[in-house]
Amino acid sequence: MKERGNSNMEIIKYAKDRMDDVFAFEHALRKEETFWGWEIDDAYKKAVGDSFENPLFRASVSYLAYVDGKVVGRIDSSLIPSHFDGSVKAYLDWICVIKSHRHKGVAQALMAHLRKELKEQYHVDTLIGLIAANMDAQRFYRSLKNAQIRDEGIWIDL
Repeated sequence: MKERGNSNMEIIKYAKDRMDDVFAFEHALRKEETFWGWEIDDAYKKAVGDSFENPLFRASVSYLAYVDGKVVGRIDSSLIPSHFDGSVKAYLDWICVIKSHRHKGVAQALMAHLRKELKEQYHVDTLIGLIAANMDAQRFYRSLKNAQIRDEGIWIDL
C-alpha cells in the first residue's frame, strides 16, 4: 500500500523485493552516523532475505519512507496475539530516519501510517515500544499524540 506524505514522500510496505533499497538505506545511515552495531554483510543480507520466507515472520509489519526514490526511513513492528485476553497488540521494534532527513516529518509520517494500518488491517488496539536512551528518540516519543510513557521495559537475553 502506498501513502503520500509530505511533499514527495511515499510510505510503502517493506517486502522482499525492496531489500536492496533497505540495504542502500543501511549504508547511507552509516555514512552519516558511525555508531551502528552491525555490518551490512552477506550474513546480514541472507538473514533478512530468509526472514521473508520464514512463517514466523508473518507477524512482522514494516514500512519504508521513500523520498526521491530512496529509502530515508523505516519502521518495524511485530504483532503480539495473546490468549490472555484474546487481544492483539503490537511491539514497535525500530524506527529510524537518516540523519539528514530528520525533523522533516518522516518519523511522524511513518508512525502515523503504522498506527493506522495496525488498527485497520490487524485490529490492534495498543502499540508497545521501548524508548531508546538517546535524546532524539526521547523527544520523538514524548511528542506522539495519544501516547503515554508508563511501566518499565526489560530485556532478557536467552
